[in-house]
Amino acid sequence: MTMQNSASSERYPQLFAGLVALSLALVGSTFIGATALRDVKSSNDVMVVTGSAKRPIRSDYIIWRLSVSSQQPTAQAAYQDLKRQTERVQAYLRENQVPAEAVTLSAIESYSIPEVAPNGRETGQTLAYRLTQRFEVRSTEVDQYTTLSQQSTDLINEGINLVSESPQYLYTELSKLRIEMVAEATKDAKARAEAIAQSAGNRVGAVRSAETGVFQITSRNSTEVSDYGMYDTSSIEKDITAVVSVTFGIE
Repeated sequence: MTMQNSASSERYPQLFAGLVALSLALVGSTFIGATALRDVKSSNDVMVVTGSAKRPIRSDYIIWRLSVSSQQPTAQAAYQDLKRQTERVQAYLRENQVPAEAVTLSAIESYSIPEVAPNGRETGQTLAYRLTQRFEVRSTEVDQYTTLSQQSTDLINEGINLVSESPQYLYTELSKLRIEMVAEATKDAKARAEAIAQSAGNRVGAVRSAETGVFQITSRNSTEVSDYGMYDTSSIEKDITAVVSVTFGIE
């Protein structure tokens, strides 16, 4: 029996060598495959963290709209009365140091008011004419014109049919501030990522991607948010909040 095995080994030396080489190749390829799988898994380990930044801002631009109107039996009478009121408002603005270039007048709006019979149908006759003149004041003098908008209703005591709208307050440096806010929100995201990674014994790697969320501009200390972003124009004092979603590699 031993002689036969020895003879077989001598007869087929290349076969045994090939089997050994194949076995070694399989072991090596398994090791390489496992190493490659480990490397791929490691390269795909990421962490997505949301960072935010919040700053108080103060409006530096005001838009104030007001209007006067007149309703008279004839269009001519309505126009003359509207002209008187318009001139008085213009004088009032000059008296309060509002420069002419800060004031814009719209075209006069005019429409007729039809006479209506007791049955609810129009008779075809015109009952009166109503004319409206609108003003718009734009300025960086936020405090001055805020006070003026509150005091302007005194004109009503003079027989002026004045309608003063609540001013709109804007912030003109938003484009510059957005860049700074995104940078702050990204730093906040990294700080959060590092805190999470350290607790798990890992280390934060490079930024893989980042996505900027909508900006929320709200009245001071407001908790309102919107998926489409907010821009409060009713308050002088505001808060601006930026949100960034950052994907970090994990090492």
